Amino acid sequence: MLGPAPRGEVRRVVTLTPSLTDVVLALGAGDRLVGVSRFDERAEVARLPRVGGFVDPSVEAVMALHPDLILAEPGPGNRQAVERMAELGAPVLLLPLGTVADVLAAERTAGKALGRAEQGEALARELEATRARIRERARGRTPVRVLLVYGFDPLVVAGPGGFADELLTDAGALNVARDAASPYPVYSVERALRSRPELILDAAMVPAGRDRLQTLPGLAEARWASVPGKALLHPGPALGRGLEQLFALVHPEAGR
Repeated sequence: MLGPAPRGEVRRVVTLTPSLTDVVLALGAGDRLVGVSRFDERAEVARLPRVGGFVDPSVEAVMALHPDLILAEPGPGNRQAVERMAELGAPVLLLPLGTVADVLAAERTAGKALGRAEQGEALARELEATRARIRERARGRTPVRVLLVYGFDPLVVAGPGGFADELLTDAGALNVARDAASPYPVYSVERALRSRPELILDAAMVPAGRDRLQTLPGLAEARWASVPGKALLHPGPALGRGLEQLFALVHPEAGR
């Protein structure tokens, strides 16, 4: 926690990333939200004020909403702004979301902060149960070599150390970009060709560059599939649904 501890019940909450908005809504505390990021698209928050983005939250916009609590995912781009909010007297709860363990901790911690500890625990246990069930379904199946793509130009993929890599493993996939240096690396086309993926999962927001890659020998022969929705883009309560979708794409022969 940065800044002072919340005084009494938390009634006014500002979130600085859509994933944390999802957490608050899943906890049943959506009526306490008074501000969200400009990237939030949920209908429940369509009329709420926007306070900037993940890397450029507006200190002035946030403080004008008189929040009892600010929920933020820490990052080098927003550190200065978030620390300034705390200096001005706003309680800031920092919740990393890089790994599945981070997401579980965020659900539990946010639940406690909002007086909804039972709901936070239930959310975490639901995701844990989904992971256990999908792992069991994947057990004994031949791992599928998968390249999960977030962007085509440049080529940005799911690398090691992040929640997407963990969920690929849960789903019985072998992440061919596990040799990269970060969870979201810019991956050269040459490395993608050498990785010999059997399945290329398209989670890109913009299709530019996809057509060219689909024609390249070594990638054209792979099975291509689009990732439905944004469950694998927003690490939060939807990760369980995203994992189920991932398993269905990796092992379509398994059925439901």
